Amino acid sequence: MSRIGKKPVPIPSGVEVKIDGATVTVKGPKGQLETAFLDDLVEVSIEDNEVVVKPRNNSKPARSAWGLTRSLINNMVIGVTEGFQKKLQIVGVGYRAQLQGRNLKLNLGFSHDVIYEVPEGISVEVPQPTEIVVSGIDKQKVGQVAAEIRAWRPPEPYKGKGVRYADEYIFRKEGKKK
Repeated sequence: MSRIGKKPVPIPSGVEVKIDGATVTVKGPKGQLETAFLDDLVEVSIEDNEVVVKPRNNSKPARSAWGLTRSLINNMVIGVTEGFQKKLQIVGVGYRAQLQGRNLKLNLGFSHDVIYEVPEGISVEVPQPTEIVVSGIDKQKVGQVAAEIRAWRPPEPYKGKGVRYADEYIFRKEGKKK
């Protein structure tokens, strides 16, 4: 039995959930999200102002999709009410970020500046030249954009230079001995 799948997803006030075949649409104050689920494996219904997910049978794929579907719907509800955000820190001498319209300009020690085009539905803020805040209503997109920015210069273990998540711990190594 899925411990996550068993829990119903509460629908807060101001949020509208529609189930149309294999598609779940969630509309809230911050926007609208839509996702398709595996209709032949799980059954999604609305009961007592809560979204309930049940497996259609007791097979392994159905039980796997059960918890996944519930988590995806819960993330959609949280996204349209509160939204998601990831904070990135830039560590290194001369490393900085700058916002130019919808583009993020990164100086990361390369011979050229890195220009990252921010996708639709995602907002990027640069409160300080060494901080980047990625926010949006879609948890997957926010995480993907943050990972793509981090991938330009991941933190290295010797000096800790690079782009890291704000809550990330970098395991530091000792340098070469003589």
